[in-house]
Amino acid sequence: MRRLQWLTMLVLSLGPLCLAAEEQVVPDPEWQVARAQFTSGIRNREPIDRLVVASPLIREVYFFTDLRHLQGRTVMHRWMYNGQVVSQVPFEVGGPRWRVNSKKEIDPDQVGEWSVTVVDQSGWPLYTELFRYENGAPLVQPSVAPEDAGEDDAADPAAQSGSSGQSAGPGASAPAEPDHSVAPPGGAPAASGSPD
Repeated sequence: MRRLQWLTMLVLSLGPLCLAAEEQVVPDPEWQVARAQFTSGIRNREPIDRLVVASPLIREVYFFTDLRHLQGRTVMHRWMYNGQVVSQVPFEVGGPRWRVNSKKEIDPDQVGEWSVTVVDQSGWPLYTELFRYENGAPLVQPSVAPEDAGEDDAADPAAQSGSSGQSAGPGASAPAEPDHSVAPPGGAPAASGSPD
């Protein structure tokens, strides 16, 4: 009889843990970051170059991400400087292919390792990219044109309209069409997302 009481108590105490495990979101293999990179600017919703090592002469750094099959979910850019989280920028993904970017203004004395981790709404890391910010570094590296950007963009009226999709922020002009921008307060990175 005592053993039955003990087993009953054990099952009842583990019940909430089993429910929590059932509620946990397991990433779908379809969810993916098709492309991601640091860049010194965004033009026509695409990165203009690739930053791997950057000089403090570059003050604004963007992180571009091309997301696939994450519609209806919130995705975040988690910016880190020398291993410490400095900001988190959320995006609502509105379509099966969704390009987003966030921008960080970096002080010249913030040399070292920078990274952005793309995280889904359950906290699951989808992708991480690094770059070094250091004195004497080359300004930029030329960007390699994405293999699939021209094909999808040719049928995309927003891509042809000249809408930049750039982040709204201090000194930024607003694009001609809505760009789903988020401008966090107090010097936090600005964010922008758009359908494809």
